[in-house]
Amino acid sequence: MDARPTPDELPEPGDTKLTPAALAGFRHELDQRKHDVVDGTWAGSVPAQYGVAPRLRVGRDKWFNLLWLLPIGFVLLIIGIAVAKGLRDVPAVSQFMQQYPGTVVPGGAEDNAGFPAWVGWQHFFNMLLMIPIIRSGLTIIADHPRFYWTRHSTPGKDWFRVQKPVPADPLWTAKQDSITLPDGVGLPGRRHSIGLARWWHLGINSLWLLNGVVFYILVFATGHWLRLVPTSWEVIPNAVSVMIQYLSLDWPTDDSWVAYNSLQVIAYFITVFVAAPLAFITGLGMSPALSTKFRWISRVFSIQVARSLHFLVLLWFLLFIVMHVTLVVATDALHNFNMMYGNSNDTESWNGFWIFAISLVVMIALWVALTPFTYRHPRLVQRIGYGLIGPVQRLFEHLDSKPGQYTEKDISPYMWHNGAYPQTQEYKDLFEGNFADYRLEVSGLVENPVELDLKQLRGMAHHEQITQHFCIQGWSGIAKWGGISMQTIVDRVKPKPEAKWVIFYSFAEGPDGGIYYDAQPIEQMSYHLTMLAYDMNGEALPYGHGAPLRLRNEVQLGFKLVKWIKGIEFVEDFSEIGEGEGGYNNDHEFFGYRQSI
Repeated sequence: MDARPTPDELPEPGDTKLTPAALAGFRHELDQRKHDVVDGTWAGSVPAQYGVAPRLRVGRDKWFNLLWLLPIGFVLLIIGIAVAKGLRDVPAVSQFMQQYPGTVVPGGAEDNAGFPAWVGWQHFFNMLLMIPIIRSGLTIIADHPRFYWTRHSTPGKDWFRVQKPVPADPLWTAKQDSITLPDGVGLPGRRHSIGLARWWHLGINSLWLLNGVVFYILVFATGHWLRLVPTSWEVIPNAVSVMIQYLSLDWPTDDSWVAYNSLQVIAYFITVFVAAPLAFITGLGMSPALSTKFRWISRVFSIQVARSLHFLVLLWFLLFIVMHVTLVVATDALHNFNMMYGNSNDTESWNGFWIFAISLVVMIALWVALTPFTYRHPRLVQRIGYGLIGPVQRLFEHLDSKPGQYTEKDISPYMWHNGAYPQTQEYKDLFEGNFADYRLEVSGLVENPVELDLKQLRGMAHHEQITQHFCIQGWSGIAKWGGISMQTIVDRVKPKPEAKWVIFYSFAEGPDGGIYYDAQPIEQMSYHLTMLAYDMNGEALPYGHGAPLRLRNEVQLGFKLVKWIKGIEFVEDFSEIGEGEGGYNNDHEFFGYRQSI
């Protein structure tokens, strides 16, 4: 691989070993089986692989095991309780707490006292939706269990990981790096089930965003916003006072029926008006279509910065949920349940508790059922997920872009390998002959089917771009690609009007057998950043990245950018190709044929 030929060293093409009829053989090389369950044979029987305890980088090459935070946190809590109890006996602190008892009652709060029924329902729906969102998010993280602060995903430069260091194997793939989660934690927990996890995550997130919009409208259409938005700087000293009271185990006396204490107000404000919007914005920052088109998003939220912030938002939500539930139960459970679920200020009634208990049973049932349901009905999950998020993806993928955001100094020092490498005798013979016998056959619904060798391909109008690669697993990298614009190919073969899709076939086989392929909408073939690359970073495309030819389409995620291309076919519909889902990963691992976000 270190001795890849330069264009000038490429041997003269040999006699063709393909005929125009050979393209029909590409379809016969596809796996035609139907995959509609997730069982032991799924994804090539990929074995379970477990990571390590969460680790945080300290300095240049030291890692801190975050499990140490459990005993350290317990000791600090004990110390905090002792210090808080002692502080309450200090006259100055006692006077401070009398001046700032903990709650700032804004004007109009008493007129809007109580919790309307919609607050309780919103609270329930929010938690119900957060269960699949958080669990599927953990599965997505497990597919590339590392986080970075730069655009590059260079091994050893991650700031957080739950996996061992990347081995020295130069062809180690991102898929090999993925880990398994318990089925009761991840959604689903099986290793490299990111396709299904994304349908849950993106689909349910669309409902969560809708729920949030309704919440915002109702909050500001009523006086309920007074509970969540600080209206005076006095919330800061009052929040300090409340923290001392909580730590000293002498709960603050407040009237949540009228107003939350200041620490609650700050926590709710951050959760509702900072963390939730940030989750949405950083999610958009991980979209290849949006980041490529709207560079101001990518400049501020490069995919890795966005992914890291998205992860920190997840940690905030988890911390908030744990602390919120703990204090609801520990302070005045019956009263709190009555206020939230029973819309009552009664301190002794059990009505709110029973409503809460019923909602808890529903949430537990949902939690238990989600993963086995996903394993039994993955196609249904795929269909529902696409029904929810598909319209947005279709909107985003029509964003043509131009190069120029990156220069050669931005090229990543390391680009992850991924996918199953081609190992057939056909490919080995081509590789050993420096691809002198390679022919790219472009056929199907075209006026001028062609068969092109590498010398002919390199003789066509040269196209070059420096762009960022977005992998569905979460890693990224910038490279300079040289080759032919797909528009040049389109102009050469002249697709017929009925051609709507372009199928790219690979020399490589997928994990379940049959060659890898993917369907791309024909309109994207005219995009400026859609090309066939034969060079990478100024050198001939290496084996690990798709030699001799690979697809680049920068509005799509990496799994759709077929490597080791052996043929291209223009078709009217992809329903009769493979399993009919629009690509190998769509057929076998329930990915989507539209993945612009």
